[in-house]
Amino acid sequence: MELLDFIFRLGVLFAIYGFIWGLIEIAFVLLSAGRKRNLVEVYTIRALKYFFLVDVTFLFCVDSADSMNVITNQLILSGLLLLTYFIGKLQNNQNKQMVFRMVTMSNGMSSTNQQFNIKAEFSIILLSLAVFAGFWFYPELASNPASVWFHESILNIEDTPIFGFIFQIIGFFVILSLIFKMSSSLGYIISGQAFREVKNSKPKDDQDHFDDFTEVH
Repeated sequence: MELLDFIFRLGVLFAIYGFIWGLIEIAFVLLSAGRKRNLVEVYTIRALKYFFLVDVTFLFCVDSADSMNVITNQLILSGLLLLTYFIGKLQNNQNKQMVFRMVTMSNGMSSTNQQFNIKAEFSIILLSLAVFAGFWFYPELASNPASVWFHESILNIEDTPIFGFIFQIIGFFVILSLIFKMSSSLGYIISGQAFREVKNSKPKDDQDHFDDFTEVH
């Protein structure tokens, strides 16, 4: 029963963290005056997002912020759910990129303005999971001002009567979705689709024409 309660709390954690990070993303947009980000900026911000997510998730796997004693079964379960979450994000980003390329091709435009790179995606996912595993051996590193602020903010929102209840409902569906995605993600990895770069596809009738599409690596 305690494990089920912890799974539910992780769903609430992911939901509230996504809300807080959404506000941070809005702040980034305002500070940049709406300027479109390049590939390096996109993945730098995404790496920060993933890093603090694994950091805060780890803090939910210790019995107290003072002792930092790791609860092993919760840590393993959190790692699996984080992996599922990251693979789900990878799938979404691949799908968005595929739609982007289809739209640019149908409009006869160059697809050079891309913000997806499969190698960068896997790099930040593997790095984030490595950091999460590293906290197991050096738990004191997980307690830093930024992660503590995220942790306390999530707890405060969770304890708020109205907003807390709303995020509990959202968190329930988030964790339910992650559990269903866990099985599909395993098949996604085993099939090798996750390792394939999104390629441009041309209709058969257009094979005699030359279009200049630039691939971003």
